[in-house]
Amino acid sequence: MLPNREGQHVPNVTFHTRQNNHWVDLTTHDLFADKTVVVFSLPGAFTPTCSSTHLPGYNELAKVFKANGVDEILCVSVNDTFVMNEWAKSQEANNLTLIPDGNGEFSEGMGMLVEKSDLGFGKRSWRYSMLVKNGVIEKMFIEPEEPGDPFKVSDADTMLAYINAQAEKPKVVSLFVKEGCPFCARAKSMLTDHGMDYEEIVLGRDANLRALRAITGAVTAPQVFIDGKLIGGSEALADYLSVA
Repeated sequence: MLPNREGQHVPNVTFHTRQNNHWVDLTTHDLFADKTVVVFSLPGAFTPTCSSTHLPGYNELAKVFKANGVDEILCVSVNDTFVMNEWAKSQEANNLTLIPDGNGEFSEGMGMLVEKSDLGFGKRSWRYSMLVKNGVIEKMFIEPEEPGDPFKVSDADTMLAYINAQAEKPKVVSLFVKEGCPFCARAKSMLTDHGMDYEEIVLGRDANLRALRAITGAVTAPQVFIDGKLIGGSEALADYLSVA
């Protein structure tokens, strides 16, 4: 049975990281001392659930966590620093700190190092999350020990609900834009001024006009969606934000 280490200190480990083409060693003291830290640990960079849901969920809600007293969010995986750095880039995980537990020492110290040789992975971390205050584990959410790769309790929403069940989540904003379009630039500026993060879908690169017309019924950019609802172009967005 995987251990729940609530009330205990995190393992004393040194992580070997690569930053700006230099080796930088980070200790658990560096990462946890005098801080409130959320940690989520997962089986591997670039793997399906980790890339599609687990990491993006924490990246998306990072500002909400920080508004509710969390100083830093760490993603830990038994991968080397080069893999973790490339994964961070591909995921645009600018709100998180990805920690390479290359030798599995941290995961082993947590009692979470498991055998995944059947998948060709060797030893990897079991999926879990935890809230750590000044190096002491306050709360752990450990995925159930069942076949496969369960992902039921270590997600960002569950952790946020523990920290503050009334926390207001950010709106999900996506917009279709064209390069060089002044109306698109205005829409992006308005969203930024209102502190709203957004996903940018560039026509001609990420989608074409046929897709835009099929989704929105329009052929002009920008076209803005907020929480799945089509708002429209820059003027419609201005109207929406004026009463939001």
